[in-house]
Amino acid sequence: MDSNQSWLLVRVSSRIGYASVGSLAGWVVGHYTSFPVTLAVVGCAAALIIQSTVDTWRGQLLLEWLRAPDMTPPSISSIWGEIAYRVQRLLQLREHAVELERARLADFLSAIEVSPNGVMLLDAADHISWVSASAANHFGLDPQRDLQQRVTNLIRQPAFVQYLSAGDFRDGVKCPMTTGAQSWLQIHIKRYGDGLKLVLSQDITERERADHMRRDFVANVSHEIRTPLTVLSGFIETMGSLPLTEIERQRVIGLMSQQAERMQTLVADLLTLAQIEGSPSPAPDRWLRVDELMQRIDNDLRGLSRGRHPVTVTIDSQDKCCEIAVVESEWLSAMGNLVSNAVRYTPDGQPIDVRWQMLRDGRAEFSVKDGGVGIASEHIPRLTERFYRADSSRSRNTGGTGLGLSIVKHVVQRHGGDFKVSSELGRGSTFSLTLPAVRVRLV
Repeated sequence: MDSNQSWLLVRVSSRIGYASVGSLAGWVVGHYTSFPVTLAVVGCAAALIIQSTVDTWRGQLLLEWLRAPDMTPPSISSIWGEIAYRVQRLLQLREHAVELERARLADFLSAIEVSPNGVMLLDAADHISWVSASAANHFGLDPQRDLQQRVTNLIRQPAFVQYLSAGDFRDGVKCPMTTGAQSWLQIHIKRYGDGLKLVLSQDITERERADHMRRDFVANVSHEIRTPLTVLSGFIETMGSLPLTEIERQRVIGLMSQQAERMQTLVADLLTLAQIEGSPSPAPDRWLRVDELMQRIDNDLRGLSRGRHPVTVTIDSQDKCCEIAVVESEWLSAMGNLVSNAVRYTPDGQPIDVRWQMLRDGRAEFSVKDGGVGIASEHIPRLTERFYRADSSRSRNTGGTGLGLSIVKHVVQRHGGDFKVSSELGRGSTFSLTLPAVRVRLV
């Protein structure tokens, strides 16, 4: 074998595996004994050593990079470089998949955060793993500080604790909460995973309040109608069973007529309230002059008072040419209710002051101030509830149905305005109606 063949053997041996090199070297030694053959064998051994050293060095570089894959992969040729590239590619794909999942999780949690319903996650030991902002508000929790705390140590409402400990989550539970103002929560618990729990909470305070008002409304209507019906039935029985003189008969008929009129007034107020509640907000396209409305209110007030009260009806000088965009019948009903209440509850000789004025922000205000006994502060928030009376016996004696202020509130709200009451015991009361600037203009 000549020298060219020997160097060719060396070059080939540097490209093939260790087993192939060993086999080739053994074959050469067995068939050739000349110096070139010895040189070839030495060359193969040297190439094998060099290749092994280079492979070890490349493998060490790859191993160091794998131990800290955040660093830039080494620039390696041969199969080790291909391995490094493939590993880097897999790591990038995995990192990309992790980022996508993180983004999806963030979007999912953001969607839960904006939901009005609360979501809370509990582990197998009933410790809080995660809580949404709504749930934290419902239960009075801190979304960060209260994590990993046992939920029954923080939420001690008996109905909730009993519901959680019973373990029967087929139905929800309704719990009164006292975190701030009185509220009601509908709570459902669902199991998932390995002993984990999902707590869903919904604020049903308005629903409970509406149900309570509905029950009160039905009870009050039944009571209000039952009273005059009982009176009418008694008088009818009396007239049918007892001989009455003409004077007695006229008296009984008068009382019966009075009770019938009371029922008619009650039914009329109920129909008016139902009509107002079911109607959309009127368009501001029909304008009425304020001075004409106030003149009608002045006439009604003086007719109801019959000189028993000092009466003042005032329109601010700059508002005499003011017009408002309202439904005339509804607005006159609201203003008339306030005036009639003032006459009904103001003792004789005490003043009644009715005023119309423009406010600085462009709104207009109609107010009625009486000289009555005033209203206790605990009654004021409930005055506009149907049939609510701060003094029920006195209201019935004066002919009130308990629906007037509820009608006033709904009329004003339907026109985009506000209804306010300010009162103090022994100092009288002031009832105010305001209209938004879009429904007021000076002409």
